[in-house]
Amino acid sequence: MSAWELWWWVILPYLALAVFVVGHVWRWRYDQFGWTSRSTQLQERVLLKWGSPLFHYGTFAAIAGHVIGILIPESFTDAIGIPDTAYRWFSSIAGTIAALGVIIGVAMLAYRRTLIPRVRATTSPVDWVALILLAIVIVLGIIPTMGVNLLGSGYDYRMSVALWFRGLFAGNPDVAAIAHAPLIYQVHATAAWAILGIWPFTRLVHVWSYPLWYLWRPFILYRGRVPAHPAEPGTSGRRWRRIGVPY
Repeated sequence: MSAWELWWWVILPYLALAVFVVGHVWRWRYDQFGWTSRSTQLQERVLLKWGSPLFHYGTFAAIAGHVIGILIPESFTDAIGIPDTAYRWFSSIAGTIAALGVIIGVAMLAYRRTLIPRVRATTSPVDWVALILLAIVIVLGIIPTMGVNLLGSGYDYRMSVALWFRGLFAGNPDVAAIAHAPLIYQVHATAAWAILGIWPFTRLVHVWSYPLWYLWRPFILYRGRVPAHPAEPGTSGRRWRRIGVPY
């Protein structure tokens, strides 16, 4: 292991995780009023209505795919009888569907964020950094999913990237495994650590604010009524009159 590999694949990930945890604690204690998504729905609704669900649901599916592919060892899928070919095709097809949702959604959101002045004016510099890093992670994740695993010869990242990633949480990262992975996987992992490092200081913190109380709060009852003029004097459509003049 060289000094460069030690820094890039051991020190940097642990540093990003430390900033991720400590930064969230600091943000919650000292900036709870800023703990928000800073919604721009009032500035623009049409693109947000379609782009946001596509992006978020596609992202959730991609995260689930990462959990299955990286955190679950290959020995487990072999033990339950899932062959490598079936696993590859399932992950490729499901990943491609998730990627299409993310691509369409992020394209719509990027369009409204950059080309609609009212939305662009609400974007802070650190938000731009987060958006650029997200775009890099998305592109570098879509290329191997569609270009390598679906249309190409495939690459078993569970024998390289997954070993290194799981080793980080076990205190024994396999640097040799990630160091010999294709460059696109290495850059993808590096950009992901960069996002974790700046996460607590951006609007991304809103992902941890789940409105769970919606599940048991009382429902809201809306009642309809026939429009009618109120009976109060002076509000029934008449013109204003001088004080003292009877209606």
